Amino acid sequence: MTDSKNTDSSPRKGIYLLPNLLTTGGLFAGFFAIVSSMNGRFEAAAVAIFVAMIFDGLDGRVARLTNTQSEFGAQYDSMSDMLSFGVAPSLVAYNWGLADLGKFGWLAAFIFVACAALRLARFNANLSVTDGRFFQGLASPAAAAIIAGMVWTGSIYEIDGDNIGYLVGLLTIVTGLLMVSNFRYHSFKDVNWRDRVSFLAILCVLLVFVVIAARPAEMLFGIFFIYACSGPVTTIRSVRKLKLEHVVGDTNDADFADELQERNDAVKVDEPDNEPRP
Repeated sequence: MTDSKNTDSSPRKGIYLLPNLLTTGGLFAGFFAIVSSMNGRFEAAAVAIFVAMIFDGLDGRVARLTNTQSEFGAQYDSMSDMLSFGVAPSLVAYNWGLADLGKFGWLAAFIFVACAALRLARFNANLSVTDGRFFQGLASPAAAAIIAGMVWTGSIYEIDGDNIGYLVGLLTIVTGLLMVSNFRYHSFKDVNWRDRVSFLAILCVLLVFVVIAARPAEMLFGIFFIYACSGPVTTIRSVRKLKLEHVVGDTNDADFADELQERNDAVKVDEPDNEPRP
């Protein structure tokens, strides 16, 4: 009887198959992007990074839906993200337009990799204390999408990346720095996907898919580029006075309060009472 109780209370060994299989798919897509860029197949490399984004979006949701979350899965997903959204985009950009720039080229690629690693480490460390409505800094998949979209668009229009190498390096560096910034980006986690919407909203979504399917490279690059620009705009609009800790700083500085909301609350308190006093 005692042995049976001990067996029942012992931790279960093994890993969950489905979510980790999806994570492996994203890892394979990131590795495929690196190999494709080394062989000069930049369009395939860029598409592979977007495929990795799809797998990255599925594994966590599948784990929550099937109640198969685990610490192993979280760590495995983080390592997969580092390859697919850190190493892969930087090497794709390097092989496409940075290889002929010498030190500037590989330093620009390294800055992106280092910022992606810092972004993932900070996200994992602050997972339980950050505001779920916003990302602190540009998410690594979105940053990778900008690099992949740039390379994909350039490949379609037969642009030689070496001819615009400094522009490629500048965009790679800026995108990397946005990942470690304190700019707040909407996570869209507060959207109620089970809520009812109008027929017009469904029609608009359908039209968006049609437009993206018609010009996937340009549209995806444009969408994620605009999203990257939205972080500074959202942060500036949400604070009364922009400070250094709103742009960059350690994790304690990043947990700034919504000063705009505090100001509105203070205004409401200071407003005179219109009701007649006895």
